[in-house]
Amino acid sequence: MLLYCDCQYWYRPFSKILEQVEDASGEEEVPEAAVIFAHAEAQDEQRRGNVLTKALKNIKWLANKRGLKNIVLHSFTHLSSSTASPEFAHGFLEEVAGRLRRTGYNVWLTPFGYVCEWELSVYGESLAKVFKEI
Repeated sequence: MLLYCDCQYWYRPFSKILEQVEDASGEEEVPEAAVIFAHAEAQDEQRRGNVLTKALKNIKWLANKRGLKNIVLHSFTHLSSSTASPEFAHGFLEEVAGRLRRTGYNVWLTPFGYVCEWELSVYGESLAKVFKEI
């Protein structure tokens, strides 16, 4: 996972890369957010519970460092050569989003199965840019 503390994050779908996903359009702008670029690896499918716990812990840890209540989850399948199935990755992100919402966070999911255009304004301190391998 790449985790960022952002002043501002803007995105919109650019092109569909998975035919089986629903059509998406529009754009979103999210201020003061923890933006998470997540990549599900093939081995994550066998250790879902452990990966889910660690992902939630790391996301909440970073968000709480700056008191952020907005979180954006973005599927980013470019962090490893090992890739989980699209069904697993999508379901996993949906579960992470649901759990975060139940604990008081506002959560946005970028359109799954799309390459998105985005603008990212990240705070300057080193803690605003974190890589976590789970």
